[in-house]
Amino acid sequence: MADFAARLLVADDNKVNRLLLTRSLELQGHRVASAENGRIALEMLRGESFDLLLLDMEMPEMDGFQVLEQLVADAQLRDLPVIVTSSLEGIAQIVRCIELGAEDYLTKPVNPVLLKARINSSLEKKRLRDQQKELIRRFATSEVAEDLQQSGFSLGGRRVQGTVMFSDIRGFTALVESQPPEETIELLNTYYTLMFDAISGQGGVVNQMIGDGLMAIFGAPLPLADPPGAAVRAALDMIEMIELLNVERAGVDKPPLAIGIGIASGEVVAGYTGTQQRATYTCIGDTVNLAARLEAHTKVAQRAILIDGATREAIGEALTADALGPVPFKGKAEPVEVYAVEKLRRH
Repeated sequence: MADFAARLLVADDNKVNRLLLTRSLELQGHRVASAENGRIALEMLRGESFDLLLLDMEMPEMDGFQVLEQLVADAQLRDLPVIVTSSLEGIAQIVRCIELGAEDYLTKPVNPVLLKARINSSLEKKRLRDQQKELIRRFATSEVAEDLQQSGFSLGGRRVQGTVMFSDIRGFTALVESQPPEETIELLNTYYTLMFDAISGQGGVVNQMIGDGLMAIFGAPLPLADPPGAAVRAALDMIEMIELLNVERAGVDKPPLAIGIGIASGEVVAGYTGTQQRATYTCIGDTVNLAARLEAHTKVAQRAILIDGATREAIGEALTADALGPVPFKGKAEPVEVYAVEKLRRH
């Protein structure tokens, strides 16, 4: 039996080679499918899940080099381990295959003992890569994970047009002092579950959680068609979820929760900050500072959702909002026009 039983695909135009290689791999404990040319192999890879591809180079319709070029250009398939099995000789051919992403290169006739060792090694590397991806998904949002997969990791940022949201629970300190720590942790877990669902449901990315507060970005790392509208819709969903949660809390004699949300739109510098060993995806700039100021001002204004003029203008007639007039904020040379969101008009 194989050290790593897996689902393999054999692509080879020679029927005898396909049958013999398939039989050898099945005896090692693998589940094996086969394709008679590169075009069929790609169709199968895009329609089914495979752990490894054994690829011949000289095939009709689409040769092995063309298959490798297609794989490296496909975000879903670029990490698939590929072992080339070919009668082509010469270091130039091997180098080209490796440069196109092949994991290994074996010359025909393939030594079965060597092939088994190379397959097990490739599958182990894939297992470790899959574990790494899972860790990234667990500790980063899906958007950040996708950005890492597509662009790779590098410290630094880029200027983007986006919308920033800050939110926290009102009177949280007093609430913490009135209940056991275990109950507070459970409350925060419930709170973040609801808030993450509302924000991610509109394409936002939660990039900071500090106690009962959070920061979210709309429009980075992946672009959105309408970041201001998405942020306001998320905020309204967050308020609705808190209201529903309060119904449950009232049923067990718990005090209601209230949150404040500040939203600002404009240019931000978004990217990875920290060190090569420990980094986070975040954004900085005047828009970020303004969103934080707006969230803090919800306590003064006694309104749940406050937005700036840029967000108000971007949403236009879709939004019902009260103009609260110009408000002076720390760090701003001029007062900021502030609006309190009531609802979005439904069409």
